[in-house]
Amino acid sequence: MGKLINNRWILLLIITLTWGSSFILIKKSLVAFTPYEIGSLRVIGSGLILSVIGIPAIFKMTKSTLIWVSIVGFFGNFLPMFLFPIAQTRVSSSLAGILDSLVPAFVMIFGYILFGIKSQWSQVLGAIIGFLGAASLIYFSDADTETSQFAYAMLIVLAGASYGINAVVIKERTAKVNAVQLTAAIYTIWAIPSLVILYFTGFVQNFEMKPEYLEPIGYLTFLTVFGTAIAMLLYYKLIQNTSAVFASSVSYLLPIVAVIWGIIDGEKFTFWYILGGVMILIGIYLIREKKKNPKLAPRT
Repeated sequence: MGKLINNRWILLLIITLTWGSSFILIKKSLVAFTPYEIGSLRVIGSGLILSVIGIPAIFKMTKSTLIWVSIVGFFGNFLPMFLFPIAQTRVSSSLAGILDSLVPAFVMIFGYILFGIKSQWSQVLGAIIGFLGAASLIYFSDADTETSQFAYAMLIVLAGASYGINAVVIKERTAKVNAVQLTAAIYTIWAIPSLVILYFTGFVQNFEMKPEYLEPIGYLTFLTVFGTAIAMLLYYKLIQNTSAVFASSVSYLLPIVAVIWGIIDGEKFTFWYILGGVMILIGIYLIREKKKNPKLAPRT
């Protein structure tokens, strides 16, 4: 079992299936909860689950490490938790999954800007092909309908940029922190501001259990435990074991899972989904890292 969890392709598959299903789970949760309630509850729930590990881990960290862990958490575990449900009030779950495929491109951009990390030409080519596949899906999807307004779609792009910064900083500044302790510390830290946000939504004061809430609560619980806490733990482990670029390439496979769930839920499907999906798979093949130690661009 340990060998399977340490296999980067197995980790990539598990994360893909889990996060690829997150978009439809968010959609189903929005039936009973507001975007801010969903974001807050995901972080708070994960924080409570992992606090037993997170609190001791925080006290063992140096001040410098704690600052970087907090930064990592903001960009990867706090901000996107709110951006996705807000966007999905107008953007379909399958389209949200498609737009999330832009993450690897942001990883390469911020990797070079922040740390001077150069990518191989094959990785750049893979990112371009994957992006073109995602772009074709977006162009030929229902992006021009009333439920997919541009401003809300851009929130998904912003979340992708946030994940890009997150992935690069994890690899360059928190690589020596154990993945379990890193994940636990992050959610423990950001559970506090999330609790404040949840309070101001009125959820704590006004929530009433109703029969129609049972199903959305189940979706949100699954999303919190598996799609947030466990999946993020595996994601951080994958980054530390491989690279930010390889780990972020999970975003090229997410649209396939998201689209499948969208079809099951009655969302639009065309030939362009197949074409775009094939291009995305080609991109993930090319973007895989061949060198263990990427060269750094000289600083002047």
